[in-house]
Amino acid sequence: MSTTDRSPTPTTSGSSRTENENVVDLIGRLTGQSAHLAQQQVALVQAEMREAVADIQKSVAGLLGAAVFGIAGLGVTLMGVAYLLGNAIDNTDLATLIVGIATLIIAAILYGSARSKMKATNLKPERTIDTAERDVAAAKGNLTHDGAPR
Repeated sequence: MSTTDRSPTPTTSGSSRTENENVVDLIGRLTGQSAHLAQQQVALVQAEMREAVADIQKSVAGLLGAAVFGIAGLGVTLMGVAYLLGNAIDNTDLATLIVGIATLIIAAILYGSARSKMKATNLKPERTIDTAERDVAAAKGNLTHDGAPR
């Protein structure tokens, strides 16, 4: 062979084996790092959720305290309105009954409104289920051109 001939030299089985081991090692490290990254992301999500739940618990406790004092204040105010109306019509018993009935009517209206809103609320995560179904279909290669599963 001359020095100008640049044909590739055959690889020995030893160097090919080293290259294969390097690729296998790289894939193994990549898989391990991917798993570690996924675990860290799950841990981060869990920590964020714990913080969010703690914040929500504090907020709910504050709202409950406000509701208790608000209800007590409403009761005292309604009693005051009943006494004022009683003094105006010279019949405290009738005034208390009128204020009580008016309060129950308002409560029934609020209850009916909230109940109809509650019935209209759908707790089923439709969009999430649809996305999960499309992801599975995409992984299997079963999507149509518009993104719908076949």
